[in-house]
Amino acid sequence: MASLRSSLLALALLCLSPLGPARGAPLLERGTAVTDPGALRELDHGPLGLARMLGAPPSRPLTDDVLFVLPAMAPIRKALDAEFERYMQKHKTELPSQTIGVGSQFDFELFDRGQLYSDATRFVLSGVINRMDRAYVDPESCGEIRLIYRLAQIDAPPVGDHGASARLPMTLNLILKAKADGSTASLTCGTIARHWLETADWTLTGPALAEKLTSDSGPLSLIGPANIERIETNIQIAHVAQTPAHDFRTDYLLKVFDYDRETKAFGEATLEDQIDRERLLSDEKLKRDFRDWLLDPAHLSEFDRGTVLIPKQFLATRAIAPTPIGFSSSPLQPAFGMVQGEGDNPVFSTDDVVTALRRAAAGGIALQNIRSVAGFERRLNDITCAGCHQTRGIGGFHFPGVDWMAEHPSNTLIVPASPHFFGDQVRRRDILVAIRDGKPVDYSRGFSERPQLRGSRELAGTEYDDGWGAHCYGLQAKVGNKAADNDGSFTSWGCAKGLACQVMSETSRMGMCFVGANH
Repeated sequence: MASLRSSLLALALLCLSPLGPARGAPLLERGTAVTDPGALRELDHGPLGLARMLGAPPSRPLTDDVLFVLPAMAPIRKALDAEFERYMQKHKTELPSQTIGVGSQFDFELFDRGQLYSDATRFVLSGVINRMDRAYVDPESCGEIRLIYRLAQIDAPPVGDHGASARLPMTLNLILKAKADGSTASLTCGTIARHWLETADWTLTGPALAEKLTSDSGPLSLIGPANIERIETNIQIAHVAQTPAHDFRTDYLLKVFDYDRETKAFGEATLEDQIDRERLLSDEKLKRDFRDWLLDPAHLSEFDRGTVLIPKQFLATRAIAPTPIGFSSSPLQPAFGMVQGEGDNPVFSTDDVVTALRRAAAGGIALQNIRSVAGFERRLNDITCAGCHQTRGIGGFHFPGVDWMAEHPSNTLIVPASPHFFGDQVRRRDILVAIRDGKPVDYSRGFSERPQLRGSRELAGTEYDDGWGAHCYGLQAKVGNKAADNDGSFTSWGCAKGLACQVMSETSRMGMCFVGANH
């Protein structure tokens, strides 16, 4: 309970801090994303509208009552409906005294699926994201380009002082290959990266920016329906208000659907690196196979670097990401119970992890992030879809999206993305530069809570790295001649001058950078 209260305090404090770069400073996402409201409006009404991307009839706007009866999308509706039924049944079994349903009169307020399949709602383009930093998954595709669509109510009155549109808590992420199958040999990964990086120097906005982005020399001219690879959905499936009976909580359902070019439909798929905890903990053979696979030195090195691709037999086809989770170990985390010290029948003992780390070191493998059992456990959580979304997100989203439908659309009034997203832009841009220049590419990434700086000072003193509100590790002082018992995986997680790490979990020593004495 205490850790949850601490996390809520932290979330409230974060909401008071500036999530984007200072006014007048270069955009952190320059060259790696399109977040200009006016340009996104033009792209949504033009070449990147969901209807055009999915090949829907152009006779009318693609409202959700039409979207989910398209042959390509019908399997997604069926799968989402099944997940809602599964969620409700599990709730009734585990929490029979707490009501669940659509409406604020219920303890657990469900997302209204009537709005999801309504003629009064549709998905609007709220961001275009370059993820060529994921080219290690499929080098031939040069990584990914992601079109983020946010569910919105059509013709609903504006909300709040800034006249925000009536958006609903669901995103649809259309994943595209950066280079479509069958592209000309002259189109290289370096060419695509160059087109994106060139946009960092553009000063255009609105329709002029959209026009240049889609021109022959623009990066968006290289993508279309032929690039489609899969759809990822993130939906706030249920919300629990703070009451004397229970704490505030919100659950997010994450699903993935691969596109089959033969059937021209999306089919349910496993989530990348989303470990199926329940199945692993209940199956001794599967547990042993997973332990042996992950602790193999080669796989442990990829796991440490954040580039591991866990085999599908260990993965889940769904994930529920509850938020907030606080700074302490919690059953709400996806890997809880998998490492000794949590639960009765873990997958990994302390000796398993320590032995694997020693074996890697003896074999000349220099691990970047995991230097302890706690580091291994933290990586187990943040490598998963659910664990990543629980870390430094805005609710359960890393890209809630630009609201260009607002009365006064601006990505400075309503922040389009989370601290995790902004903190990762330096790494993503560094990878794009290496791809453009034909140099060896370092695809590694750090923990989700602290950005990988790549030698850059751009994030110094900001909440993304070591500034006010940054996540940190509370170093313990040396007592006499006795060395301090500090965890080697996190000793670099300090705070900028004038700030101190306020520890919010005495067990993990994790906290946030604030003005004041160290606790």
